[in-house]
Amino acid sequence: MFEVLDLRGIEVLDSCGQPTVSVVCRLHSGATGHASVPSGRSTGSGEAVELRDGDPARFRGRGCRLAADAVGQLILPAVRGRAYPDQSSFDGDLLQLAAKLGSGALGANSVLGASIAFARAAAGHLGISLVSYFAGDGTQRQLPRPMINLFSGGLHGGAGVELQDLLVIPVCASSMIEVLEVVTELYAVAEERAQRSFSIRPHRADEGGLAPPFRSNRDVFEFAVECITEAGYRPGSDIAIAIDVAATHFVSQDGYVLDGEQIGSHELIGTITEWVSDYPVISVEDGLSENDPAWPELRRALPETCRVVGDDLLCTQVDRVIRARDSKAADALLLKVNQVGSLTQAAAAVEVARAAGWAVVASARSGETEDDWLADLAVGWGADSIKVGSVRQSERLAKYNRLAVLEAIHGWPMARFPASATGVDPVNQSTRSNS
Repeated sequence: MFEVLDLRGIEVLDSCGQPTVSVVCRLHSGATGHASVPSGRSTGSGEAVELRDGDPARFRGRGCRLAADAVGQLILPAVRGRAYPDQSSFDGDLLQLAAKLGSGALGANSVLGASIAFARAAAGHLGISLVSYFAGDGTQRQLPRPMINLFSGGLHGGAGVELQDLLVIPVCASSMIEVLEVVTELYAVAEERAQRSFSIRPHRADEGGLAPPFRSNRDVFEFAVECITEAGYRPGSDIAIAIDVAATHFVSQDGYVLDGEQIGSHELIGTITEWVSDYPVISVEDGLSENDPAWPELRRALPETCRVVGDDLLCTQVDRVIRARDSKAADALLLKVNQVGSLTQAAAAVEVARAAGWAVVASARSGETEDDWLADLAVGWGADSIKVGSVRQSERLAKYNRLAVLEAIHGWPMARFPASATGVDPVNQSTRSNS
């Protein structure tokens, strides 16, 4: 049993320089846990709502004093002295309190901070690692294979292209440190090539991806393939590509605006299909807007070897996953815990996705902190992939480095992308071409 003695919320800053909430939980046994909550810039309309101060005199209204205070003033009195047998019972009380108070009195940021801080404290009480606590049965199957930002546009990059992120997947790498070796070299080549091509030092986006002034979305793919080749790797065989289209953020009442042209859903699907055909793209996230009924058409248009990942479409919520499952709109869940509010709710969405045979991609947010709990969660819950950001910012590297530590300590293997998607088996394959 886990008896809560104290909970405290603290206003801190995330990687975008915006306030967020950090929570400290102390159990009666003396075990403590802390957690910092991420925040997204690119958000879906179905996401759980954060509590912000709204005071324009502080952080342009984005302050989190109310959310931090809610932890100690509202959540703590409701849970203090209570003995909880497990995570779900604690989260259940959080959700009941949120429903009772109504109108976002707690905010998803307060609830999630308390939920994860309790998890860390409970793991400490049991004398186990956080990853073992998340795994439940103590069995960790794999490390998630990283999908790492190389180029960014859209809301993340502020560049002229709509494509939010082009990410690389080192399918040739058989270990976490090898993944980092491959991507660090590729990133350096991309940075140098961008500076040569555009005669400026390339801007870095929120999640660390480079954001040169590309002329069109197709140019992003061409440039990426050129960089992969220049770095000595084979596009597709060594390094595959994933994209986050984030189409919700360039849709209007009249359709989508892509490369300066107004197009409809069918035309956008055709364009994405061409990208997948012409380049080694094996994962497409949010190819259509969250409310577009053509998602099943997108899934049918793309090869089975290409994942169709739902983010804004699903918002890590069970009812949305069920609807997408039944309509065959997607086959992979982007797991963002702060989209729903508590660990237990997120776990329920993962369970439904797994039962449907979907892949699970654990994801960070644009506004992150140096907290590394997401790495433990991704391993403990057996995520297939992890999407954290690039390799040049500490809040991103905290998660990658944590995965490298877990790998070194436990020797867990890295998840393979399906061989049919890339034509290669990543285990024991050389990471460099001989050319």
